Amino acid sequence: MIVIRNFEPGDFEEVLEIESEAFSEHNPFLYMNFYEMNSDGFLVAEYNKYIVGFVVGYALSSNEGRIFSLAVRRGYRSLGVGAKLMNSILTVFMTKLLQNASLEVRITNIRAQEFYKRMDFLPCWIEHGYYSDGEDGIIMKKRLTPFTPGIIGTKKDSDLLGKRSIFRFLDHI
Repeated sequence: MIVIRNFEPGDFEEVLEIESEAFSEHNPFLYMNFYEMNSDGFLVAEYNKYIVGFVVGYALSSNEGRIFSLAVRRGYRSLGVGAKLMNSILTVFMTKLLQNASLEVRITNIRAQEFYKRMDFLPCWIEHGYYSDGEDGIIMKKRLTPFTPGIIGTKKDSDLLGKRSIFRFLDHI
């Protein structure tokens, strides 16, 4: 069973392994900085005490959360780990009453773009030369509401919640 939990300093080496497997650009100290400044926005996916993925997000402004990084080990992709991590960080954003979530993805990373679209992110614009190697990035955004299908899951679930406040919604997850 996959468990999503907060990052702990002892997870650092495994997170760096996943990060270097998934991304061509690496900055290990950046992850410890995120943890020190924003520990509730750094989550890991664990399977039998083995870190199989992570997500890092933070409040970009008073109403927008930014997903800095999301990665899953190769052998654990397409098993729902990324969706669990995404839903968990979006829930963190909602507890902070953030109304939007944003991220960027390489223009050539079609698999990630499709994943984000399945999670209801919409492409908004292209940042030319966004990455250090000159590749363009696509900025994608998602509106966060207590009834976002990617978070609750089904219409039936949202019907059960009715017009309750976000705080009551969060009591149910």
